[in-house]
Parts: sequence; C-alpha cells; structure tokens
Amino acid sequence: MHTAAAPTPLLMCEPSPSAEVAFRALVRTLGLLKRVMEPYFARFGLSGAQWSVLRTLSREEEAGRRSLRLTDLGNRLIVRPPSVSGLVDRLHRMGLVRRAASSDDQRVKQVSLTAAGRKLVARVLQEHPRQIGSVMSELDRAEQQQLEQLLAKLTAHLETLAGRGHGTDGNGSVRKADGKADGDDETTN
Repeated sequence: MHTAAAPTPLLMCEPSPSAEVAFRALVRTLGLLKRVMEPYFARFGLSGAQWSVLRTLSREEEAGRRSLRLTDLGNRLIVRPPSVSGLVDRLHRMGLVRRAASSDDQRVKQVSLTAAGRKLVARVLQEHPRQIGSVMSELDRAEQQQLEQLLAKLTAHLETLAGRGHGTDGNGSVRKADGKADGDDETTN
C-alpha cells in the first residue's frame, strides 16, 4: 500500500495564532505605511506607485542602463502588465518618462526618464532621507536591522511560493498551479 508523502511543514500547516496575529499586523502596517507615504508623494504631484516607477528607472540609470523594458519594469515592481502600462502612460502624459519601441523588436517597449523626470527624482530625493527617518524613527538601529533581516527572509519565502505558482485552497493547504496540494499523490487519491 502506497501512502502520500508527508506534507511540507511550512506549506501545509495550519497557521498558529501568533502567525495570524503577525500576518494581520503586517497587513495593518502596510496600510498605515501607505497612509503616511501617499500624502508625502502627493506633495510632489505623484502617487506612491508612480514614485516607484521613477525611482526604479533612476536606479537603472545609476547602474548605467538608460532604459528598461516595460516587462522588466513590471517584474521589478511586482506589478501586473496592465497596471504598469497605466502607470507609465500617466507618467508619460506628465512628461516624466519616455516610452519608445525597442530598436531590436518593435513590440517591445522601452521606458526611460526624461530630463523633467530626473529633475523630479532629484527633488524628491532631497527630502526622502528625512521622510524615511521619520517613518523608521520608532525603531533603533538594531531593531531596524532585525526588521530588514526578517523581511528579507519573508520576501525570499514569498518569492519561492510565487515562483512555484502556489496559492491556497481555502483550507490552509497550499495548492500548486495544477490544483494539487503539496504532498498529494495521484496513486492514493
């Protein structure tokens, strides 16, 4: 008689009460962070999402790349293609980014900062360290480092789950894209 493989502990376990409390705290913190940051970006005529696009393009320029493919921009921002297209379209209308077809493939769109976009990024970055300092001021340096480490660990785990196409079936079991739970064995079902 063949039995199913043992479930992977991190993927198949019921969440502990502390996991649920931590998860709710994380969601609440993300909501509050957005509530604090959106008015800050609004002072510059931007949304937080628009700033993310501009800052990503700015970092690419700092690394020596003048433009980024629209699909790569979406991947870096973890934003679906229609959403990133809408963001880029709005920034283009504002004169902050340029959108052009790739010289290699006309279907591929390249996005880059305009001079006005670079100027706005520089303006935001003049105040940004103070804003970040204000947001993080409740945590001392050691706590900030601990938070960074914990978030990096959680991010790596979530990237693994996302890369496997996992979601949950509503009963706490993690499901693969094919609908099977980890540990499911066709010979026992």
